[in-house]
Amino acid sequence: MKIIDVHNHPDWHGHNLDKYLANMDANNISQTWLLSWECAYTDYSKSYASKVPAEILGSTTGPIPFSRCISYKERAPERFILGYAPDPRRPDACELLQGAHDIYGAQTCGECKVRMMFDDREYLRLFRRAGKLKMPVTLHLQDEVGDRDAGWHEWWGGDIDTLERILQACPETIFLGHAPGFWIHISGDDLYKTSNYPPVPSKVLPGGRLPELLRKYPNLYCDWSAGSGCRALKRDPVFAKEFIDEFQDKFCYARDYFDTQHQDFIKTLDLPQEILEKIYHKNAERLLTEYK
Repeated sequence: MKIIDVHNHPDWHGHNLDKYLANMDANNISQTWLLSWECAYTDYSKSYASKVPAEILGSTTGPIPFSRCISYKERAPERFILGYAPDPRRPDACELLQGAHDIYGAQTCGECKVRMMFDDREYLRLFRRAGKLKMPVTLHLQDEVGDRDAGWHEWWGGDIDTLERILQACPETIFLGHAPGFWIHISGDDLYKTSNYPPVPSKVLPGGRLPELLRKYPNLYCDWSAGSGCRALKRDPVFAKEFIDEFQDKFCYARDYFDTQHQDFIKTLDLPQEILEKIYHKNAERLLTEYK
């Protein structure tokens, strides 16, 4: 079956182009949405700094410069969909996004990952421009957990309420939610106050904000990548099957890494072929065609 990975990055975790393509081939992935990550060096933690080559490359725009996405695309044009998200604090952010779209053919806006609230007016300007360009936006949502006065915390974009505000403010823009602050709200418990990741196994309780927002806003989709996405479903496989069935038209396969944990888990759910095709490629294709 054709598979599209809607979230990954060039040079990520030591993968150069050759290693990258070999991994895609080994996992039957025909295309990858190749996303940049632009933010200030002081925004991201030491653990991130060890996984990206920004300093080696001499990047001045952040961990994963758009130039690296372009380099991969030029060398393997059929395998990659270009994604770009400028730091919204740059005064020319909207013009940069427009240029990436017009000159290089960027089709998605991502990854949006800056220590700045998503409903800040500068971010809203960028999101609205992405909507006008028909570029789906990939969000990394991660709130602070634990004692907020205890020192430096990793956070990106705000909280689940911030997400709802931008869905309301930018109804013409398609958003793909991703990361701990998005997936932790699959359940109606209060785990989000103390942890980024749920224990596996653990029961998903009714009343989660994530299902509520997916039902309420047609412009919200799921990016299932990374441990946050996979753990959200692995914690309760019975609920996972119900969740995917309900949101089969808004759910996209993604990795943000180079492993097989998502494919391995989804094989255990015995999903119908029609749903698998939507998850693995049809929803991603529709976002880049019908959304036009």
